[in-house]
Amino acid sequence: MRSSREILADLIAFDTTSRESNLALIEYVRAYLDGLGIASELLFNEDRSKANLYARLGPDGPGGVMLSGHSDVVPVDGQPWTVPPFTLTERDGRLYGRGTADMKGYIACVLASLPRFLKQPLRLPLHLAISYDEEVGCLGVRSLVAALEQRPDRPDICLIGEPTEMRPVLGHKGKLAMRCEVHGAACHSAYAPQGVNAIEYAARLIGRLGEIGARLAAPERHDARFDPPYSTVQTGVISGGRALNIVPAECRFDFEVRALPSDDPQQVAAELRDYAERELLPQMRAVRADTGIRFTPLSAYPGLLTPADSPAAELLALLCGSRDFSTVAFGTEGGLFDQAGIATVVCGPGSMDQGHKPDEFVTLEQLECCDALLQRLAEWLRA
Repeated sequence: MRSSREILADLIAFDTTSRESNLALIEYVRAYLDGLGIASELLFNEDRSKANLYARLGPDGPGGVMLSGHSDVVPVDGQPWTVPPFTLTERDGRLYGRGTADMKGYIACVLASLPRFLKQPLRLPLHLAISYDEEVGCLGVRSLVAALEQRPDRPDICLIGEPTEMRPVLGHKGKLAMRCEVHGAACHSAYAPQGVNAIEYAARLIGRLGEIGARLAAPERHDARFDPPYSTVQTGVISGGRALNIVPAECRFDFEVRALPSDDPQQVAAELRDYAERELLPQMRAVRADTGIRFTPLSAYPGLLTPADSPAAELLALLCGSRDFSTVAFGTEGGLFDQAGIATVVCGPGSMDQGHKPDEFVTLEQLECCDALLQRLAEWLRA
């Protein structure tokens, strides 16, 4: 029986940055499952360069618990690492490497725990899911969710092992990321009124986003379970213009909405589109008819807020030994599972304070805590 630390060393050695294939890691996991007598299936992306893995053990039929994690990691480019990012390094009880916290540590614990589940008959099935492209918008898991929706034997509960320092988490905000492209009309800046300044119109759109964000931050809209306790809007990238003496014909900016589960981020996009069509485009086209404003979705995932009195929350409290439920600021695939009728909770080893940073690490103590939680789950599932 291999330890979670040993398996984590193997997983870290696979460079599964989202721009790369995850198939080598998936084949490693599949071979590991085969060695335990557990059949698995793969759901590939369109060009078959990446895959989700799904497996189950225990009795046939619906219900049970799914343990879910993503295989991809964020890039290390330009970060000042002091250890090799794709080799596990141990120092003072910490295990360093890209993905140790987010979230190969959890996957390693799950794989190491499987012999315990196989030792005894289970009264409910245990499901396993490993996805791709979570870090770029929860893209890969969608085909797995769609497949599970069509199956009568899908799980009732999903436990996603994102790094929460093993604290029980029931919710997070949703996200919508969009790109806005303003197509104006260039001219010499000495004759600025004859052109359509794309930067200035983009600035007006960004200003409107600020107004929307201020409304969303009103005290009556607060939900103290989240930090910050309201939906936020921010513009993160902008580019436009070629020279100071040319009225800019093009400007592009990217913005995002981090929405409370009770808010619909699409309403922000709809309000901005309405403002563009109702007020800005008529002004622009009064000067040049071929001007325009285009909005393009970049990524989106729903929020999550599992009720504290639900069976999923009760199970999580039992496994964690705590009802001190909280939320996290980052997103997960949980909202997608929840929309498919699979109640989802979040708990895993490590902290997102270390995720996405150079010298990312998870402690041995956190892995041991996760190992113990999975042992309690095995006992709970025992027939």
